[in-house]
Amino acid sequence: MIRRWLVFFSVLFVAALAFVAASGQATPKKTPSAPATTSAAAKPAPGPGNDDCLACHGDPDAKNDAGRRIAVDPAKFTDSVHGALDLKCTDCHADLAKFTDFPHESKLAKADCTSCHKEKVVEYDRSIHAAARRQSSGSVAATCVDCHSTHEMRPKTDPKSLTYPLNLPTTCGRCHGDPAVIKEGHIAIGNVADLYKDSIHGKAVSKSGLMVAANCTSCHGSHDIRKKSDPESRVFRRTIPNVCGGCHEGIKAQYDRGVHGAASAKGNDKAPVCADCHTAHQIQRADVASWKLDTIRECGTCHVDKITTYRDTFHGQVTSLGFVRVAACSDCHGAHEIHGKGDPQSMVSPARVLSTCRKCHATAGENFAKYDPHADKHDAERNPVLFYAAGFMKWLLIGVFGVFGLHAVLWFPRGFAERRKKAGRS
Repeated sequence: MIRRWLVFFSVLFVAALAFVAASGQATPKKTPSAPATTSAAAKPAPGPGNDDCLACHGDPDAKNDAGRRIAVDPAKFTDSVHGALDLKCTDCHADLAKFTDFPHESKLAKADCTSCHKEKVVEYDRSIHAAARRQSSGSVAATCVDCHSTHEMRPKTDPKSLTYPLNLPTTCGRCHGDPAVIKEGHIAIGNVADLYKDSIHGKAVSKSGLMVAANCTSCHGSHDIRKKSDPESRVFRRTIPNVCGGCHEGIKAQYDRGVHGAASAKGNDKAPVCADCHTAHQIQRADVASWKLDTIRECGTCHVDKITTYRDTFHGQVTSLGFVRVAACSDCHGAHEIHGKGDPQSMVSPARVLSTCRKCHATAGENFAKYDPHADKHDAERNPVLFYAAGFMKWLLIGVFGVFGLHAVLWFPRGFAERRKKAGRS
């Protein structure tokens, strides 16, 4: 009996398990469909890809409604720094992402470089170029694309880049060597591109291909270019020695030790700096005759009294004829490390003047070194003998010419009468 009940309950238990299993398979699993629907609705429509843009802009003859060329060379873009980074057109032209129908509107916002190059854009905003564009909406001042190009930008280390050191003079010269741009932009310094090309720096770049030769950015900077009157400018008067010293370190050290460098360091804006003697864009070799003769004139712009007395001497008279094999200013005083006469380090100090003279006059003695290269015939205290000798010669000449002039005047009536008498006899 008991055995029968056990069998009955066992069968019943198995049947119940089978029913539960069948019910679980038949009941559909509840899945929250709403979030999936919401997510799909929130997903933005994809913006145009590069292929979408190049479908039109890849045509070499593509132009907009105004007739302006809007073609993009796909090969050049791919080979550019942006192409190498696999950037999309919409990364720079952000407002294009909202368009799904093409062609899009012809007027779009300009590409914004800030998203990737924020630091450089901030530097540019402080520059003279940005200031000019803020003053006038139609300004021709340079923007990013003028120096870096548009869709074919390359890193400055690439020889094909517009900002490659050997290409920079040409890039800057597209504005600073164009008379139309110079006139429209009111660039007071004029065509500096041609001046630079003829300079020692320009020739080193264009003819010798020297990467270390100074180009535009070496002196002016790249993005943060400021006008020379700005104290933060690299070409501000007091900053120039440090900028030039970046390449000419040894000369900078000499200049700092000299009287000119010391005066400039103390804030004396009348003290000469590199550009005063060498100019800014037309720097020439210092060992050619034209430079040596020009140096005398440059020194004379500050030392007016000294250039006047120098011109009265044998040295000055010969150099005025175009000869350079006689002493000029730098031969006696030095070039960069110039000291006052009372300074023992000076080349014309009492202790060193004889050795200075012997650089040209090997057999010169003590008496020879007493020669005054700046003798002033108008200064009785400094040169009494010369003063009185010059005065005597002056009055002697006046007396001689006066006597003979008076003689000629008095003789003229008598001579006229004699000629008439002769004419009457004949």
